[in-house]
Amino acid sequence: MKKLLATVLISAVCLTGVHAQEAAPESSASEDWHTSKYGPDDTIGALNHLSAEGVLKAAKLVTKGKVYQLGGVTDRDTPAYGHRSFQMFAYPHGDGTGAPLPGGIGVFNDDFMVTWLGIGTQIDGFAHAGIEHTYYNGTPVGEIFDPNGVKKFGTHDIPPIVTRAVLLDMAKHYQTGIVAEGTAFNKAEIDEVAKAQDVTIGEGDVVLFHTGWQALASKDPKRFLAGEPGLGNEGAEYLAGLNVVAVGADTWALEALPPGDFAVHGTLLAKNGVHILENIQTAELAKDGVKEFLFVLGIPRFKGAVQMVINPIGIR
Repeated sequence: MKKLLATVLISAVCLTGVHAQEAAPESSASEDWHTSKYGPDDTIGALNHLSAEGVLKAAKLVTKGKVYQLGGVTDRDTPAYGHRSFQMFAYPHGDGTGAPLPGGIGVFNDDFMVTWLGIGTQIDGFAHAGIEHTYYNGTPVGEIFDPNGVKKFGTHDIPPIVTRAVLLDMAKHYQTGIVAEGTAFNKAEIDEVAKAQDVTIGEGDVVLFHTGWQALASKDPKRFLAGEPGLGNEGAEYLAGLNVVAVGADTWALEALPPGDFAVHGTLLAKNGVHILENIQTAELAKDGVKEFLFVLGIPRFKGAVQMVINPIGIR
């Protein structure tokens, strides 16, 4: 087991470096985005727009008391980007058969996981994606990366997110069960759908896109990972300008693929401090015609994590 763990950890460090370089969004060196509008020492970005007033306002959206589980089940068959994978192991106490411990009647099991945290339903932290080796608020990679866990922007420091969420039903907009891969949502599409749904995206909101793409995760995992519909870079800039706190979708990377340059990750995370939510289970919300709801997310506090598996809750 020790040999297995050593191999896994060494592979993880090596592959993380490869992935970071492959997925690094490109940007013009002349762009002035290195200092956050929230101040040179800020570490939480757009989450500065969360407030007690916003919580109280969002709570008023709860009229039916129905709770939606927005996180999917993660297992060994969960489709995942590149090298990412998941393994779960159960460990019985006592003699290994599940018998009671000596001198007692209690029986116990433990569990052990070997997993990448960027798998299944997840949140991307600011240490996940930078532009030209620079991350959120102009932070150089040397101040962030450590193979034992990032030194800054770890997901354990993301505060609880309790706010209003807006669901934009793009599948309904395009009149299809599953929006085609490569379809990009920019300002025009976002405004058109919001107007059709009679909702206004505001400061402090979480914005989620329903595309139907999640249905392919089990039916056609190869196609699921080969591309996806999603947010375009202009759309990302637009939403960031509205001071939303997070943007997510029922897809594995949020943005439209192809092209596959991951520019949206850089625009939201590095430039604007807006968190990304991936593989959100939006189907039930869309089926019920939900347009806005109370969004609740508490994040596991594993120190130094770049991404984290999550299970957000929606309440209407």
